[in-house]
Amino acid sequence: MPVDTNAVGKTYPPDVYAVGREKIREYAAAVGETDPRYFDLDAARAAGYPDLVAPPMFAVVYGMRALAPAAFDPEVGMNFAMTVHGGQEFRWERMVVAGDEISTTATVKSIEERGGMGFYVFETASTNQRGESVCTGIWTNIVRGVS
Repeated sequence: MPVDTNAVGKTYPPDVYAVGREKIREYAAAVGETDPRYFDLDAARAAGYPDLVAPPMFAVVYGMRALAPAAFDPEVGMNFAMTVHGGQEFRWERMVVAGDEISTTATVKSIEERGGMGFYVFETASTNQRGESVCTGIWTNIVRGVS
């Protein structure tokens, strides 16, 4: 079945994620980070931050929560049994620290069919509690066998 592009441009309500110290530590440990700013409050403060710093790729934690409603939206029409990860790109504006509340919205940027596959591209835009942009993400999913 060919892809349906009617959902392109659709934006979903924001998801708010409260960033906690232990979540930062757990994530940093899980991905093998060693920077003391991710684990030690004194090291983070000595580096000029008010609290523990989240590794840049922590954006996946708060970004995925906002992306899920878009990816599972029947109007978007992704067949998850045939979906593979196509890629992620991030543009970071400022560091996220423990205590931040990150609000992320997701938008369907494009849906295309190429070579019998569907390419579903989403954008997430994340801001902190002060309204400052912290990260923009581009998420690409490829669905095999759409035509």
